[in-house]
Amino acid sequence: MTILRNFAAMGFFVCAGLVLSSLSSKADNDNNGAQDEMQMIQTGYAVAASTGIPLHITNQDPALVGLGSYIVNVTSDCNLCHSPTFITTSFTPNGNPYLLLPVYSGRKTVDLRYYLGGNQNFGPPVAGFANIISRNLTPDKTGKPEGHTLQEFLQIMQTGIDLDHAHPTCPNLTMPTPSPSCVPFPINGDLLQVMPWTAFQSMTVRQLTAIYTYLSTVPCLVGGPNEPADRCN
Repeated sequence: MTILRNFAAMGFFVCAGLVLSSLSSKADNDNNGAQDEMQMIQTGYAVAASTGIPLHITNQDPALVGLGSYIVNVTSDCNLCHSPTFITTSFTPNGNPYLLLPVYSGRKTVDLRYYLGGNQNFGPPVAGFANIISRNLTPDKTGKPEGHTLQEFLQIMQTGIDLDHAHPTCPNLTMPTPSPSCVPFPINGDLLQVMPWTAFQSMTVRQLTAIYTYLSTVPCLVGGPNEPADRCN
């Protein structure tokens, strides 16, 4: 009986070891950061292709382009805010998944007339003051997204600083005169309003660089306020 009990105990520990080993192996596979990022990159390219976004890739890191597409188009949906009208200009009329069939073709399609070109008016942060309008994220004729260098882009995303100084705090802090360009106290006009940089600032430098790299490959648009007509050429 003692021998049988020993064999039973041994069998139990062997089986338990196999189960734990299997679970450990599964956990390793499920939490493989490199594998996850590779899937994100592949998905990023697949989404760009399926929704009709042409990418002009020259010397950019292909992995960063794909990862950037994943962040911009999948997890953040940047085009929802950086196109003129909420939802309706994010997609073509027959490629808008918010519409019923047969108006919706069954395939999401980005409207390239507006894709990431900005110019969506979110209205004033306080009634009677400056309207906050989303910026044009597409690359200008120099190839820089929103006309900013990578270091400037990182600074914007990590700190929220508005390098364009579009909406400074109004000089009269008690009762500022209504203005199309300033925001009232205590709103910090040196920082971007509405734009959720407070969440994006926690992204890694690699992720933010991927966003910037992807944005450098999309078509240039003249979409934001007060932009020169020759922005793209």
